[in-house]
Amino acid sequence: MALYLVQHGNALSKDQDPQQGLTETGIDEVKLIAQVAKGYKVPVGTIFHSEKKRAGQTAELLSAALQTDKNIQEIAGIKALDDVKVFATTLSNADNTMYVGHLPFMEKLTSYLVAGSMDLTVFKFQNGGIVCLDQISDSETWFIKWTLMPHIS
Repeated sequence: MALYLVQHGNALSKDQDPQQGLTETGIDEVKLIAQVAKGYKVPVGTIFHSEKKRAGQTAELLSAALQTDKNIQEIAGIKALDDVKVFATTLSNADNTMYVGHLPFMEKLTSYLVAGSMDLTVFKFQNGGIVCLDQISDSETWFIKWTLMPHIS
């Protein structure tokens, strides 16, 4: 079982789209990552996303490739500046849950779960990338199990 954290795909500027939906490149990169994850048979249960358009679009693209039941839900608490410590208390690796959110929240959450501090950087996210976290058996300790990123440089 695992927990999947995703930074939304590359988004348009507010000048181009006041709601900042995904760019064509963002759509293509999320689809690419989704297909790679599908090829690895990544088991995803519910996909939660923030209320931002770009997060919802990213969740839909990932769901189209990874879920048969299309269980997607919008939630509060994962916007860029939301409280990582409060959100961390709600997490479990039991259901293969995916969260699609924003920076710096996703990086701070990963750092907090893995290293116990939001101030350390344990991983740099990329737009549309997936970070898989898991817990050591009989422990509350999280570790990075694997990642899929659109770019290797």
